[in-house]
Amino acid sequence: MEWRPWSGARGDGWVGERAQASGDTPRSPGEKRVFSRCEKHVSVLSDSLEELPETDEPVWILGKQYDLQAEKSKLLSDISARLWFTYRRKFSPIGGTGPSSDAGWGCMLRCGQMMLAQALICKHLGRDWGWEKHQEQPEEYQRILKCFLDRKDCCYSIHQMAQMGVGEGKSIGEWFGPNTVAQVLKEKLIAVDGNHGNFHEKLALFDEWNSLAVYVSMDNTVVIEDIKKMCHMCPSDLTHDSSSSSYNGLDWNTDCPGQTSGWKPLLLIVPLRLGINQINPIYADAFKECFKMPQSLGALGGKPNSAYYFIGFLGDELIYLDPHTTQTFVDTEENGTVNDQSFHCQQSPPRMKILNLDPSVALGFFCKEEEDFDNWCGLVQKEILKPQSLQMFELVEKHPAHWPPFIPPTKPEVTTTGAEFIESTNNLFELEEDFEILSI
Repeated sequence: MEWRPWSGARGDGWVGERAQASGDTPRSPGEKRVFSRCEKHVSVLSDSLEELPETDEPVWILGKQYDLQAEKSKLLSDISARLWFTYRRKFSPIGGTGPSSDAGWGCMLRCGQMMLAQALICKHLGRDWGWEKHQEQPEEYQRILKCFLDRKDCCYSIHQMAQMGVGEGKSIGEWFGPNTVAQVLKEKLIAVDGNHGNFHEKLALFDEWNSLAVYVSMDNTVVIEDIKKMCHMCPSDLTHDSSSSSYNGLDWNTDCPGQTSGWKPLLLIVPLRLGINQINPIYADAFKECFKMPQSLGALGGKPNSAYYFIGFLGDELIYLDPHTTQTFVDTEENGTVNDQSFHCQQSPPRMKILNLDPSVALGFFCKEEEDFDNWCGLVQKEILKPQSLQMFELVEKHPAHWPPFIPPTKPEVTTTGAEFIESTNNLFELEEDFEILSI
């Protein structure tokens, strides 16, 4: 049985190894053996991995340019400083009775964790922060790392992210595509509001310390007005005076308590489909331009069954971090710190031709200040939305009149770490992926 995306699907369009229709028959013994081998497989970066070539072409990594001839060591240090989340085993079963390893199905969730972790590093430590093996790290670094440990009480753990897919009809252990992970990072929670239910972005709202505004573009369109009102918004329980304006029933202004600039740091994710069955070459240059932007968080993508976190490029090759390495669960030590050696890739990074990329991707950007977002808009207008070219996505000033009203997220009126919500996630997402059988 071969699964392919329905031509009218609004979702990722990925051919996932575990994508099954409701009511589909269980795996055959042969399928179970294949999946068992996949779970036990340990894919590590070996010494035979192709080294970076000797070339005069610049390398771009998350908005920073490197000269390979003169800055190779500096380049590799920058790459190894990125938090690297891979398959893990021997963690507590997800949901109490679920899998204790995400090998074979959790690669896109791990890539989403890496993108979010990079946003948090930029927020608390800055893009230029570096990591060195066996060196003492700032308290903020350890705090970020603890958010992603494989425990149900960690706000961005594999447990939290996997269980939040249950409300979309995805079983725990089912493969996610880039758009699905973008929605998980944004997170939606049904909150009863009067006579109707409102969807509110929630995952980042669990964590006051991180305090991120999360915007996932819709229909390949980024709306400046919506983002600015969301990032300047102050919930009514924090402030309400005559100087504030009302937007869809929520108060917002530019003087929010606890925000010195009046701007909540923005995690912007742009899910895209850059072709039908393979990436259209016309998008290649614009896609690479995104890695040059100082706001870049890279991209989620890869190829069917294999997700990667793309962090830069060299020529026509994309550089990525590969989550397909199965490591043992790591928890906090007695002194409260985390042994972080397995959370950094200390090998030469793998690469792939950009035209081998699956067309379903999700770009990520981080704007700590409003000036960063304004600068990003200018770069998009100059480098991405060039006249006479097929545009990857649109950037518009005003909320489209034919769209439903934009309702910025509000903090749930509960006191929680977020762990409790994973037990009741019905209708958490809108339908995102549809599949049809092409051949049997």
